[in-house]
Amino acid sequence: MDLTKLSAIELEEKLMSKEISSEEIVNSHLDTIKETEDSIEAFISINEEEALQAAKEVDRKIANGEKLGALAGIPIGVKDNIATKGIKTTCGSKMLANFISPYDATVIEKIKSEDGIIIGKTNMDEFAMGSSTETSYFKTTKNPCDLDRVPGGSSGGSAAAVASNQVSLVLHLKHSSQKYQFGLVSRYGLIAFASSLDQIGTFGRNVSDAALLLNAISGFDKRDSTSQSKKNVDYTKSTIEGIKGMKLALPREYFGEGIDNKVKENVLKEDEKIKV
Repeated sequence: MDLTKLSAIELEEKLMSKEISSEEIVNSHLDTIKETEDSIEAFISINEEEALQAAKEVDRKIANGEKLGALAGIPIGVKDNIATKGIKTTCGSKMLANFISPYDATVIEKIKSEDGIIIGKTNMDEFAMGSSTETSYFKTTKNPCDLDRVPGGSSGGSAAAVASNQVSLVLHLKHSSQKYQFGLVSRYGLIAFASSLDQIGTFGRNVSDAALLLNAISGFDKRDSTSQSKKNVDYTKSTIEGIKGMKLALPREYFGEGIDNKVKENVLKEDEKIKV
């Protein structure tokens, strides 16, 4: 069984039933990174030793019957403009090539408190100024679906890491056109491109996985003046309920000159499925 092809939720279920161990999960993803990273170049740094130590701690808790967090044993990548204590935070820039943050961003604290495992820092356009992940000082990330193409940006490393099964989940940056409610996720510890626009978001192998991570990282943070205080919401619930009754919009501006015909066809094809 190839563990890297399972969703985060499936990995959690197998971990809790003791079919697999957290160490096996992490090792399988580290092996995939070693096999594919030379061609994809999704990561700036790999947190191998610490990740394996964290995995062993999760397995110890399971063996002792201790309570586990919602992200227990799941390998998670982090865009390299989010502060991580003890791991380089470079923003894809030569200026910060050797900078190691003395503290964790709030989202990293929350991931660790839920027993999630930080496996490495993903490549990005320098200081998030770009849309292709070609402006990183360190490397140019490739699209796993076609190595002659870019994965987009500025979170190309994050997207490529999930698409190539290098990690189950990943944190990235959302800009104004992509965001959910501002203040939902703390930006404390984020090196922002533009504070009025940027938010920390989630990538996963499916919507339920992304919602699982959002559950863990959302919530009020007194260290972020834009953080909102609101009751806890289970974002995975809506993925079970489905989208029946919802109104979905396709802005005509997104289908203007320059759009790839295959992209347009596929989007419209999915739109027809939803209508049915």
